[in-house]
Amino acid sequence: MNTQTSLKIKVTVMLIVFFALVFAAIFIPAQTLDYWSGWSYFAIFLIMTVIITFYFITVDPGLIERRTKPETEKIQKVVQSLNGLFFVLMLVIPGFDHHHHWSDVPKWLQVAGNFSVLLGFTIVFIVFKQNSYLANNIAAYNNQIVITTGFYAWVRHPMYSGAYLIILFTPLALGSFYGLLPALVISILIIIRTLNEEKILARDLKGYQSYLEKIRYRFIPYII
Repeated sequence: MNTQTSLKIKVTVMLIVFFALVFAAIFIPAQTLDYWSGWSYFAIFLIMTVIITFYFITVDPGLIERRTKPETEKIQKVVQSLNGLFFVLMLVIPGFDHHHHWSDVPKWLQVAGNFSVLLGFTIVFIVFKQNSYLANNIAAYNNQIVITTGFYAWVRHPMYSGAYLIILFTPLALGSFYGLLPALVISILIIIRTLNEEKILARDLKGYQSYLEKIRYRFIPYII
């Protein structure tokens, strides 16, 4: 069995387990399968994740391998653990919201939420094509260079720009205003992760400090 086949099997198993957990987090609290917002969001989430993952397993398996490595930095491990917890809450709360009818999110806003999530995944896909060294763990790799073109010519962390769209619009796509609470916590955790990431890369990646001095904005050009 070659390395690429082994990676495909490993990632496939991980995705099956992950999607099962996402499905359970959405629908068990809702106590019904009659939840069109849950189905539409889950379909987009599943399809885009599968497309992105298996596209890069084919054209850039090193990226996917790096994306599956565990975090080693202490601060990042804490942040990632909290991110996982609040991500689950971001899916669970809308299910309870749907069951108890806490929110009244207009259908057009739910549809807009789904389109925004789709846009977020599309940005992440493009950023993966522009930077093969976007690992799950924060570290500088051998032969890694600082990417300064594409989205990186505008913001320091374009992958997080896409992630923000996914996170902040997930609760709305699922028909819940209350789900925005954990989404906002995740947004703050991303900032903490980003600040620590910049510190590590400025220390370990040649040319990154100069890049930080050149590119002022982290997520949205001319705003933040």
